[in-house]
Amino acid sequence: MTGTTAPAPAATPGRTSTAPGPAQLWARARGPLLALTALLLAGVVLAALNSGEAHGRLDPRSADPQGTRAVAELLTGHGIRTHVVTTTAEAVTAAAPGTTLVVTSPGLLTDGQRETLKTAMDLSGGRTVLLSPGPTALAGLVPGVTASATGGDEALDPRCAYAPAVSAGRATTGEGLAYTTTRQGATSCYPDGGPATLLVLPGQDGADTVLLGSPAPLLNENLADEGNASLALQLLGTRPEVTWYLPTLADPAATGEGTEQSFSDLIPDGWSWALLQLLVAALLAAAWRARRLGPLVHENLPVVIRASEATEGRARLYRKANARDRAAQVLRAATRERLAALLGVPPAGAHDPATLTPAVSAQLPGDGRDLTGLLFGPAPTDDAALVALTDHLDALEREVRSS
Repeated sequence: MTGTTAPAPAATPGRTSTAPGPAQLWARARGPLLALTALLLAGVVLAALNSGEAHGRLDPRSADPQGTRAVAELLTGHGIRTHVVTTTAEAVTAAAPGTTLVVTSPGLLTDGQRETLKTAMDLSGGRTVLLSPGPTALAGLVPGVTASATGGDEALDPRCAYAPAVSAGRATTGEGLAYTTTRQGATSCYPDGGPATLLVLPGQDGADTVLLGSPAPLLNENLADEGNASLALQLLGTRPEVTWYLPTLADPAATGEGTEQSFSDLIPDGWSWALLQLLVAALLAAAWRARRLGPLVHENLPVVIRASEATEGRARLYRKANARDRAAQVLRAATRERLAALLGVPPAGAHDPATLTPAVSAQLPGDGRDLTGLLFGPAPTDDAALVALTDHLDALEREVRSS
């Protein structure tokens, strides 16, 4: 008895896609999402806890550690009036022989504001105190002065003959900027390795300008340290009135009403270097992530896909996209290639009507069909026409094979 071999079972169709599913995507993303959620919640909680205490930095109305209310009360106790302005126009109006104008953030001023304020400073006859002015602010308000970073020592000795500094003694002026100048008559105090962290520049008609490299001596949290209180009182208490100018971007002069501003005018001093560092870091990160990990490697498909499944899947995609033109083009091209092989037409002529059509007509003499329209015609207008085209192409190929 002759043995028979059982037919091998058909291969079970496997998954044709290796794209991650929803569960895999969630498993990958839930860690970063949870961390981001926790960070946002922590930020909201901290903002809620501090919302009742947060005030402007260097604001004389603020009792926060970074405020200057203690200095304002100290001045008031000595009979000196204090008030706050937030616009350039108000600051110019307040500048007078009997007033000390304190500019808390010179770096926020635009070119136009600096020009207006400098004119008022020169004509006021009073004192102007600039807190931590950077290179841009110095160029517009006190030309001839250059700024540099300090060495990092918080408390410094006066090392000058300026009476207020000598009386105050050691002060925490060393966390900020230091200044050098070529202007005549300038007084340099609290040097940090050369440049001075306190610079007094004489002006016209009894006016002068004080550059304080760090506002630390004026802050509430530092006023009781070293000789900060004495230094603050003697710098700000030389006139019967102190005007605190707190520049804001809401100032009409800062928003460019009536003037043309560039984007760089709105960037405070120091931010350009920070942005440059961030740009360099971003470019390095991009170069690191974009590096080649090696040559491309050919990988076999994880499963074997039947030709019928691939054909059916592609047909469904064409149907879903209503791509009858593309489907007809694929059907006609495949038929032309098979007919060319049957008729001995070179592959280059399979898609040339002048070459393939005469060869098919010679194989089927007396056939009255429009072979050019069938093999190279326009796309069908609906699904029924596409099905009919498929039938006609199959019939033509069968006839050529059997002839």
